[in-house]
Amino acid sequence: MPTEILMPALSPTMEEGTLAKWLVKEGDTVASGDLLAEIETDKATMEFEAVDEGVVGKILIPEGSEGVKVNSPIAVLLEEGESADDIGTTPAAPAAAADEAAPAASEDTAPAPAQAAAAATPAPAAPQGADGNRIFASPLARRIAADKGLDLAALTGSGPRGRIVKADVENAKPQAAAAPAAATPAPAAAPAAAASTGPSADQVARMYEGRTFEEVKLDGMRKTIAARLTEAKQTVPHFYLRRDIQLDALLKFRGELNKQLEARGVKLSVNDFIIKACALALQAVPDANAVWAGDRVLKMKSSDVAVAVAIEGGLFTPVLQDSDTKSLSTLSTEMKDLAKRARDRKLAPHEYQGGSFAISNLGMFSIDNFDAIVNPPHAGILAVGAGVKKPVVGADGELAVATVMSVTMSVDHRVIDGALGAELLNAIKDNLENPMMMLA
Repeated sequence: MPTEILMPALSPTMEEGTLAKWLVKEGDTVASGDLLAEIETDKATMEFEAVDEGVVGKILIPEGSEGVKVNSPIAVLLEEGESADDIGTTPAAPAAAADEAAPAASEDTAPAPAQAAAAATPAPAAPQGADGNRIFASPLARRIAADKGLDLAALTGSGPRGRIVKADVENAKPQAAAAPAAATPAPAAAPAAAASTGPSADQVARMYEGRTFEEVKLDGMRKTIAARLTEAKQTVPHFYLRRDIQLDALLKFRGELNKQLEARGVKLSVNDFIIKACALALQAVPDANAVWAGDRVLKMKSSDVAVAVAIEGGLFTPVLQDSDTKSLSTLSTEMKDLAKRARDRKLAPHEYQGGSFAISNLGMFSIDNFDAIVNPPHAGILAVGAGVKKPVVGADGELAVATVMSVTMSVDHRVIDGALGAELLNAIKDNLENPMMMLA
């Protein structure tokens, strides 16, 4: 039976995408893992791989098409012995059938509503042929099952229309094949952003009749940013904690380290120290190293810190995993690599998903202080301003001049209460004002 190739969800927030380019044509033979197309998501342009082997019987969506909905058919794959004439008899795939190539959202990332609804619908049972013996499975899946001694009739397929695909048999265990586990309930969908109560687009345009303006069409990234931040501001109970941090000891220490690291081509930035300071503070205050998961809180073991990176037309927050265990030079090298690939829109989804805490630094733009919006499911975000010379009163009561950086920590009150948030921010401050402690 011809198999529909569906538009994959290549990011946790993707609901539609642009089919930028086909890398195959009708009549081409493809194998599992071959590249089929380039797809523009709300975050990046990514390559889409084949799940099954077969012949491309028909391309349903031409390249350059925008607004292609996730899980809608984009092409048809034929198995051995099938022809293009069979395509017209292929039943429509159910809306809930998710493409195998779509990456699953990490457990600490709230999926988009459309994805959660799709995940919550169990895959239909594998159909049988007229002889009662044929199992609806790809040839590759059948071969792997035979090698592993698995009974395909006992497996539940995750492909379109319950088709058993490669991942289903690779993940199955022989002793568990006879009693497949019940489908895991999908995580609760993030609440939809409240409907706008402001004027419509047409009403706004009419306000400016007679004035000269340029209408800028929103791309997928900007639409997603607008929806998620509106949702975050409306549904996350924010509160804000502020501190001034003296940087003179850190700047002196950074200068000494950079002289020693010069031969290795490593130059540490103040932001590298801030990442490390936050990571270690999350370990010192473990109750704050947590994320909101709808009906529960997930306490994280490692410190995975997200860092906001501005790109043309939007924003990425790549995640530095295990930041608490990495050296400053390693964090610096990883951050530079992630930032470069973020600006080129070459990050893979797992590189900007997850994390429990984020940093947004506008100090390089001479911004003294600002309030950032918590990015769910994170429990907090640190807004970092510029370091400026200010008069300060020393411990002995004498007036002095110091380099002071103002920071504001936005906190999700569902996860972190006031006293706990204050403890976390004080730990960040202590790390930055005593930088040698971060190497101990």
